[in-house]
Amino acid sequence: MNSSSDENYFLSQLAFCIERGKVNSSSRFPADMIGQPGVEELLSELLSRNISPKKILDDALLTGMNRVGEKFRDGKIFIPDVLISAKAMNTAMEILKPYIVKGELKLKGKVVLATVKGDLHNIGKNLVRMVLEGGGWEVIDLGIDVSSEKIVDALKTNEVIAVGLSALLTTTMLNMKDIVKDIKNNFPEIPVAVGGAPLTQKFADEINADLYSPDPQGMLDYLNNYFSLN
Repeated sequence: MNSSSDENYFLSQLAFCIERGKVNSSSRFPADMIGQPGVEELLSELLSRNISPKKILDDALLTGMNRVGEKFRDGKIFIPDVLISAKAMNTAMEILKPYIVKGELKLKGKVVLATVKGDLHNIGKNLVRMVLEGGGWEVIDLGIDVSSEKIVDALKTNEVIAVGLSALLTTTMLNMKDIVKDIKNNFPEIPVAVGGAPLTQKFADEINADLYSPDPQGMLDYLNNYFSLN
């Protein structure tokens, strides 16, 4: 193989390891890849070949996580699979962190996520965070039971370009209305996405949210499309 085909081979293998959740050669999962190189080895090889961190992120890491998000959306994989892939992605981003600090690798932008006031559920929000981080976005996770004041404060102190709100209960989803209103009053230019089991597109329209998505991939697709056009 020539250097170009070598490069493409290692990038495609890295994307595959992200998709399958293969962290390194000693990891025991997935069972059909035991002993094979994983994210750590392939990323090290690419960096040793002076492949730019941005190219690695765009052509391997994001490619792999996009496949994960699409498969999860389509019901082809499930939450444990997403968690395993997210672990592999986190491993890769830890290795690339020095390049981010030095400014050689820039993420797409900051997004605030929160489970709304009164609601203590975070599985859905955490899945969205993993998919967004895997898609190259920096996430400020405010946690559970979050008031509009805390969200607005986070927007005032960070250069945030979007907000995602989650609720799992029919009672707590009603709190989204005032939270969206407060965000829009203070930051009318920032889009707000909402999600959670009891929500519908009709409810999202009623509370003036910019996006309703029943799955994490929907918010990632929205952000990628919205900010490529603006």
